[in-house]
Formats: sequence, structure tokens, C-alpha cells
Amino acid sequence: MSEVIAGLEIPGTAAVAEATRHIRETTSPLLYHHSRRVFLFGLMHARRLGVEPDPELLYVAAMFHDAGLLTPFSDAEQRFEVDGADHARAFLLDRGFPAAAAETVWTAIALHTTPGIPQRMAPEIATTYLGVLTDVLGFGLDDLDRDQLAEIVAAHPRGNFKDDFLRTTVDGLKNRPDTTNGTVNSDYLEHFVPGFRRTTTVERITGSPWPS
Repeated sequence: MSEVIAGLEIPGTAAVAEATRHIRETTSPLLYHHSRRVFLFGLMHARRLGVEPDPELLYVAAMFHDAGLLTPFSDAEQRFEVDGADHARAFLLDRGFPAAAAETVWTAIALHTTPGIPQRMAPEIATTYLGVLTDVLGFGLDDLDRDQLAEIVAAHPRGNFKDDFLRTTVDGLKNRPDTTNGTVNSDYLEHFVPGFRRTTTVERITGSPWPS
């Protein structure tokens, strides 16, 4: 049976139930509630924009989008977004989803911290990104129904979200600082990790092995 929060339906499929259970067991209450809000806010943005993402794929993307912060899923040192994206793709393929669907979810997660691009892509990718922006930065709050927002936050409380989210993100990045180069993720380390200084693109160009 489907669950409904603030008039928004969470699909009652086996994959949704398994994704919910998996994220609750492998991440933290902070990321679980954040991820559920991202899904619900994503649906609200979809209605506002008149687009129709596949709700099951949007849900899986939302639930796995920050999973890589707490559990690296690769032996390689790579961006946390890619860790989560790889795991979500494997999750879907293992359950018989088409490769194209799994790639859509992979892209939604991999690009969810990349400004300026995902909102121009497929509905599942765009609304995952917009849901993240709303929960983390308050993007679009004035355009979304206040009563629905209140019901969502009542069902999935924010608590001390700002501080706890920043701490969780720094903890997930500080042991792989090179993966933040060229992304917004370097902002976390520059602000919170003493002595951290990112290598700028200008430095990478001028320091390249080319003579000129």
C-alpha cells in the first residue's frame, strides 16, 4: 500500500520498500529524513513545473543521493556522489530495472551537487536536484505550498539540520579531500578543516607539464 504525506504519494513498490529499509539501516536518521524530504520536495517542484518524473526512480535517487557520505561503495577514491550513484545503479539492476532507468538514477545522484546542469535534464534528474536545493538551501520555499511544507517537516523533522548536515558532510569528505577539487564540496573543507586549501584551476594550468 502506498504511503501519502502532505497529499504526495510514496510508491508502494518492493523497490521503494527495500530502498527505505536499506537507507535506514546503513546511514543515519539525519540522512534518512533528509532524503525523504528531498523526494517529497522534488514531487512538489514537479507539480509546480508541470513535469512527471517516474516516482519510483525519483524515490530511489532521493534515498541514495547522500548514501556515499557515510559508506564508500568503491575501492577507488572517488566523489561521494559517484559512490552513491554506483550503489543505486547496482541496486536497481539487481532488481531487474532497465539499464536506462538505472542510468537516469545514476545521473541524478552523480549531478546533485553540480549547479546549472541537472535542472535542464530529465524530470527525475531535475527534481532530485531541486529537492536537494530546497532542503539544504531553502530554494523555492516561497513558491511551494506552506501547508504541505509544514506536513512534510512534521513527518520528517529537520531537527538541528544545518549544523548536523554540515558536520556529516565534512566527516564524509575529510579523508578524501582530492575528490572535492572543482566542486562545491571543497567549500565544506575550506570552512571547517584547518589548513585545508584547495588547488585552484589556475594553479593546475600554470603547473601543468606543458612548457607554455
